[in-house]
Order: sequence, then C-alpha cells, then structure tokens
Amino acid sequence: MDGDFERHYRAVSSRDARFDGVFFTAVRTTGIYCRPSCPARTPRPANVEFHRTAAAAESAGFRACRRCRPDASPGSPEWDVRADVVGRAVRMVRDGVVERDGVSGLARRLGYSERHLTRLVTDELGVGPLALARSQRVRTARVLAETTELPLADLAFVSGFASVRQFNASFRQAFGKTPREMRARGAALAPSGEALRLRLAVRRPFHAEALSGFLADHAVPGVERGQGRVFARTLDLPRGHGVVEVVLHDDHVACRLQLADARDLTAAVARVRRMLDLDADPAAVDSVLAADPRLAPLVAAAPGLRLPGSVDGAECAVRTVVGQQVSVAGAATVLGRLVAEHGAPVSLGLAAEHGLTHTFPAPEALAAIDPETIAMPRARGRTLARLAHELATGGLELHDGVDRDAATAALLDLPGIGPWTAGYVRMRGLGDPDVLLDTDLVLRRALQARGIETSATDSWSPWRSYAGMHLWHARKDEG
Repeated sequence: MDGDFERHYRAVSSRDARFDGVFFTAVRTTGIYCRPSCPARTPRPANVEFHRTAAAAESAGFRACRRCRPDASPGSPEWDVRADVVGRAVRMVRDGVVERDGVSGLARRLGYSERHLTRLVTDELGVGPLALARSQRVRTARVLAETTELPLADLAFVSGFASVRQFNASFRQAFGKTPREMRARGAALAPSGEALRLRLAVRRPFHAEALSGFLADHAVPGVERGQGRVFARTLDLPRGHGVVEVVLHDDHVACRLQLADARDLTAAVARVRRMLDLDADPAAVDSVLAADPRLAPLVAAAPGLRLPGSVDGAECAVRTVVGQQVSVAGAATVLGRLVAEHGAPVSLGLAAEHGLTHTFPAPEALAAIDPETIAMPRARGRTLARLAHELATGGLELHDGVDRDAATAALLDLPGIGPWTAGYVRMRGLGDPDVLLDTDLVLRRALQARGIETSATDSWSPWRSYAGMHLWHARKDEG
C-alpha cells in the first residue's frame, strides 16, 4: 500500500489502537493479518506489509488473526470524510449495495461504468468493490455463525454466498477455521434466540453519555425510545423490518438486532454504526479542535464527543423539515402522529419490549398526504409534501453514495428549504463532518459568547460539525 512505512510500523510497535481499522498489518512469515494494536509480538519490519483494508489483506492470501480479530475492528474514518467517488463507493459497499445489486448496480448508482469504477477503487485500495463486498460477506457470516443457530446451509445463503462450498472456502481462507469449528468456538459466548447479540467496536475516547442523551432527547414516539444509555429503534431495511437495541458503554456498544430477514444484517449494522458515529477518529478530531484555545476547554470537558447520524437520509430530511422553527418536543409530537397514521406496523418482539410500534413513514406514504391536513403551518406542510414527492420519485436522493454538494443544491432548490435545513441534513443525514451551522440561533449565540467570528473557524476543518456539537453540548450544560 502507498504511505509512510515507518509511520505505520511505529504505530504497530506502540500497539496504537487509534489506527485499528485505518490499516492492517500482514506478516509474511505467519500468513496472518492483524490490527495495529494486536498484543502479539511485533514482527520484524522485513516481514511486514501494510494493507488499507481487510479485503486487500485477504486477497493477498493472509487470514485474520484469531487473537486481535482485525475483521471486527472499527471501520476507517477516512470513508466518512471523503466526498470523492471512492469514498462514496466504500460507504455504499458497507451498506450492502453490492450484495443486493452487484457491482453493476453500484456503478450505476454512482454514475460510472463498472470497469471504470473497479479501476478507481482498485487503484486506491488494492482490490475492487467485489472483493470488498466478499470480505464483508464473510465477516457477516462469522457473526451469524457465532450468534445464531441457523443451519450452516441457510447461514451461507443469508450471508450472500452462492454455494456452501464457496462459503466454506471463504471462511477457511479468512479465518483458518471452518464455519462449524467457528460455531463450536463461539457457542458458549452467544445465546440462542431470535435476536442477534453483537459487540460493536469503537475508538476511545467515546462520550457515550452525551450521544445517548442526544438520541433520547430527539426520539420519535413509536419509532425510537431512549432511557439512560439504552436506545432502541425500528429499522426499514432493504428486505424487511428490523429492530435494534444498543447499550452504550465507554469502550464498546452492546447491540441486539432482530430482523425479519437475516440477509439485512450487513445493512442494519452499517446503519447503526452510522447513527452512532462509531467509525469516527476522536483523537484526530479532538487534536484539531483543541488546538484552538477557544475550543480547548470544551474538548477537555467532553472528549470523544460524537456526531449523531441517521439510519436513513430521507428520514433525516423529513424530520428536519418538521422541526423547522419549533422545539424538539413539538417536532416529536408532530412526527409521532405521522408515524402512527402513516408508518408501517412492526410486530417483532424486540419492538414490543421497548413499546415501539411502527417504522418511520416512507416518502411514498408521506407524498400521498394532503399537506393541508398536517398539524403544522401550511407553508411547511407544502414543503414537506414536495420533499416527500421528490424523495419518492427519485428526483432527490439522500443515501450513502450521493454527491453531498449535488444533494445540498437539490435541497436548496425546494421551496421552504434554506441553508439551515440543507446543512443539518448534510451533517446528520449524509454524515458530513465539516458543516458549521452558523445560521443556527443557539450555535450563533455560543460563537458570540466566545468571541468567535464564523470567518475564523477554517482552522477547525475538516471537523467543523464536531465543533458545532461541542458548542451545542456546552450551551446545554450552561443552561
């Protein structure tokens, strides 16, 4: 891989967990690849090569270390920052687009030929989109093998493998064990039942309390519920409904997932990670923001603050329009009515545990509503109806692979949507880490209280969204 060999080797020598998922260490003499933080003895430089993805290491013939489990490390924060086609492609692969639509479908959604897209991704990562998807597929299979009692033939199918033979071969290549051996190893750790139990990795520091509090404060009745560090919500996934319950700890997130179709596991995990901003690099963010003496006290008071994301860009846009110029509680009331009247009912047991009843209404359902009947100002009701129509008909796309600049321009073209709304959707719905909502009243007051001019915030880039979270968080603490 391209890059500074010495810098990477230094990270490995110091077992620096900040680089877990950013790159992988492959050892030629053992044929395994590891996280940079692997506690095993540091290999000699002559025996080491570095890869940017687990897929690249696996394609080069290395298998995952059984001790540090590099296949379970946090994702690289690079792909959430980058707005180019490779970054967009990786985000869509992470969401399972290749599994559902193939590389041709991924290329079509990005506006490239399949050949050209594969060349662009391979030049950057050493492997193409298909290899990235295959690596993700075998990691999904490992989770199912260790946490469910699905027959292995069924497990191969729901993981996306074309045959049991391919499933077994891929598993042995990646982990050095068969699926049956892996199941025996994990059986004692994973209780049976309908809900999958996962441990989601995070980079520390992780301000779990602030993140869980934000999600609970903004919960939509019927769809979401937060209490303490526990948050649950329904999911509208490509093949069916799902419910997720997360418990936020300081060093990991305990997750329970119940899915109508187990093949949605990849997409569900990707969306939960995005909602919780689990692939962020807090050390990089905090170091840039703390370099400004005006922000340094805020960063010191709340290290590892995350940018709450969204499980669906379209949902985020609808929620943002409904929330224009009203309190969070007022928006939740209106959204709760829309959910009860137009959301799809959910009957999964995990939903009932948390009093959840529906998924968030689809754009098609909202587009069919007479805007005059929505309990909000008429102009905003018309904006909501137009937004829903554009989302339902494909005139506006808000997904992982969308060009953020183009999506922002399309939002601003809609009557009733201004810079604050478009910026908020870009920040939370599309995961842009570099949006400063300087038109937000609370944020503007926080800037003024610290004598900060908007023009003087360029040094916070590319983490201005996190700077805004710190300012909001401090304002909330200050009352």
